[in-house]
Amino acid sequence: MQKNNTLEAIQRSLRRYATKERARVNAWFFKTGKGEYGEGDQFIGVSVPDIRIVAHHYQGASFSTIKQLLASPIHEDRLLALLILVTTYEKASDEEKSRITKFYLSNKIRINNWDLVDTSASYILGASLYKKDVSILYTLGASKRLWDRRIAIVATHYFIKQKQYKDTLALAVLLMKDTEDLIHKAVGWMLREVGKKDEVVLKKFLDQYHKEMPRTMLRYAIERLSLDRRRYYMGK
Repeated sequence: MQKNNTLEAIQRSLRRYATKERARVNAWFFKTGKGEYGEGDQFIGVSVPDIRIVAHHYQGASFSTIKQLLASPIHEDRLLALLILVTTYEKASDEEKSRITKFYLSNKIRINNWDLVDTSASYILGASLYKKDVSILYTLGASKRLWDRRIAIVATHYFIKQKQYKDTLALAVLLMKDTEDLIHKAVGWMLREVGKKDEVVLKKFLDQYHKEMPRTMLRYAIERLSLDRRRYYMGK
């Protein structure tokens, strides 16, 4: 853990790993063109493993510094901020975990791409809500903001790991009519994770809803099932 946890020191450490080629590839991969979901996002070209290395060194950075990182137009800065929070959360006291979760929710407007959601939602919000009031997930699931809805369903990955599926299934139904492909993928992914733990639960859900599910959601959900079962659910 570094003693110098200033914004400048953290950003300097991160930028040592940056490459122009990766920045170009990431800008394409994360759909930053006009009208795309990542429109206007900027990249300096740092890989996720390298961002995790930097996050490990700066765990425990102040909320003030993390908020400045989250405010950055640079995608990797925001991802680093979230990974610092995740790393810090893992070793935090219950009181500190509560503060991290509140900070996470109050700054969720800066969690504005799918990888930012997927690397943080279950590890912070999901972990903090396990066996507690989860009403915030349904509020987020009903939000007009795409990334709020993705946070809601991905947060339940923590529950799935504990073999608790109720909220994942309920949110899957809530999001069944969602128009965004990124939500279809996220819901299908979480349903697939349910199936890894309990295929009977997944099949029961699919038996009831497969005809209503968007095709992308369904394809993601059934990836690990037998070929015959996949064909059945896809109507082939």
